[in-house]
Amino acid sequence: MSSASASAAPRPGPGPSPGIDKGNLAVRVASALVFAAFFFTLLYLGAQPWTKFVFLGLLAAALLMGVHELTLMGRKMGFTPSFAAGALAGWAILLHFFLAGYDARDPLPLWVVLAGAAIIIHFGALFFERDLEKALPSQAITWMGALYMGLATGFMMKLFMFTDTGLTNTGGRLVLALFLITWMGDTAAYFVGSLLGRHKLARHVSPKKSWEGAGGNLAGNVLAAFVIKAFVCTHWSAVDAVAIGLLLGVAGQLGDLAESTWKRSANVKDSNMGGLSIPGHGGMLDRLDSLAFAAPVFYAYVHFIHGLN
Repeated sequence: MSSASASAAPRPGPGPSPGIDKGNLAVRVASALVFAAFFFTLLYLGAQPWTKFVFLGLLAAALLMGVHELTLMGRKMGFTPSFAAGALAGWAILLHFFLAGYDARDPLPLWVVLAGAAIIIHFGALFFERDLEKALPSQAITWMGALYMGLATGFMMKLFMFTDTGLTNTGGRLVLALFLITWMGDTAAYFVGSLLGRHKLARHVSPKKSWEGAGGNLAGNVLAAFVIKAFVCTHWSAVDAVAIGLLLGVAGQLGDLAESTWKRSANVKDSNMGGLSIPGHGGMLDRLDSLAFAAPVFYAYVHFIHGLN
């Protein structure tokens, strides 16, 4: 074909929507229901002191899985991040948020945690890092795993520890709001994008995501926020519901895209890298990518707008 005829050929338009994978959808729903039954029961009982320790254990396990997945990605790319150092530093960050929720004097200040993490990650590498040419990216990935998972789970823990509003079980209500708003947005994005998606949102990062799906995501976030306003956080105003829905929706989608860039960089489809996974949902990072960005945004809103400490 000549260059003239090639230039005259029509360019392909937006691709058709991929449709819904019904088999995978059934597995996703089944595993989600099993987890939801346990998780929502925990939140319902959140006013009980022992639930704080159960939630801490749940988050600690999620952190361990997330750091492990990031470590495997880094190793697949030829680097040598430390799983042990990343997990210990991440757990210390999570513990800071847990203890701060019990004692306003902050018995484990964050600066102490970060200084200790630096000692573990950098000085530990002096003895165990054998390939010095990869020391900088390897330690950077270790830090990212600790900070990403530590702060993500830490802010969830901080929300769960809140008790100072006129409503009972404030922490359980807030964590329920965070998860329900974020997950309803993800669910709406999946269905809208599968059925109506035509225009790619970030073709080079995540080819399946579309602008239509992003719009459906935000609509699902705002709808869920109004459901929360009606039945859970009844002191919210309509402005709160819209603002929280949009803020969590934007933050969650940015988190999803950020994790997609890491998987694209490591050339993997699921973050679990063939290890422990959630049936129909992939790895832990695939489940927490939206929540990792949404949790600190939600905390900032209830802290600065509603005055929770």
